[in-house]
Amino acid sequence: MLQGEDRFALVGSARDVPRAKAAGRLAIAFDLEGTEPLDGSLDMIQTYYDLGVRTMLIAYNEPNRAGGGCHGDPGTGLTTFGKAVVREMNRAGMLVDATHCSRKTTFDLVESSTAPVIFSHSVPAGIKKHPRNIDDEQMLACAQTGGVIGINGVGIFLGDNDASTKSIVRAIDYAVQLVGPEHVGLGLDYVFDRAELSAFIDANATTFPSGYGYKESGPVQFASPAQLPEVTSALMGLGYSSAAIEGILGGNFFRVASHVWH
Repeated sequence: MLQGEDRFALVGSARDVPRAKAAGRLAIAFDLEGTEPLDGSLDMIQTYYDLGVRTMLIAYNEPNRAGGGCHGDPGTGLTTFGKAVVREMNRAGMLVDATHCSRKTTFDLVESSTAPVIFSHSVPAGIKKHPRNIDDEQMLACAQTGGVIGINGVGIFLGDNDASTKSIVRAIDYAVQLVGPEHVGLGLDYVFDRAELSAFIDANATTFPSGYGYKESGPVQFASPAQLPEVTSALMGLGYSSAAIEGILGGNFFRVASHVWH
């Protein structure tokens, strides 16, 4: 897909990110949101890694053969297969992502993984009570692995469908006060094709159950990458150091990627 596209560079290791930046290119690494693409085969993890996948989360909202999803039973944890998936991801150098998973599965991931575990795009439940959001214990467990919590920019998770810069900064600051700036990043979850998203939500009622704002709040609002200068200014206004801001804007995830990716 990237062949002939001089604007982009497919990431092999974390070292490729600054190389791409120096060349004026955008470094890209793929992720899988859920283990369904493995089709029950651990061998597929290495195959996907070789194709450029560098991060995979275990379950997308609903439970699967590997573990529990956030819209299922919160007490559903990693299965035997799920634990084997984590071991193989650790071996291959693929980041373990606890986003979208059930509460019990997130703690099982932390216990099972020998590498840092991340929440690539989540919001503190202390900001907004929602099954997709994560509580303080989950955030602390992630940080204890050396991982990073990427603050999601979706309005229904940040508040009452509010994706303003103020809402994002409030979530960032909440996380920083709990786990420290070195364990916080951004995972805006921005969607370019809103019509496609609406159709996807309509077609997957169990994945996006009613009562949680997916449809009831009107068009879901998203924080845009264009808001990042405002986010930076707001963090500076709160007294954040340049080093802390650089970490939140990408340095912290880069640190974890440098540790995990082969």
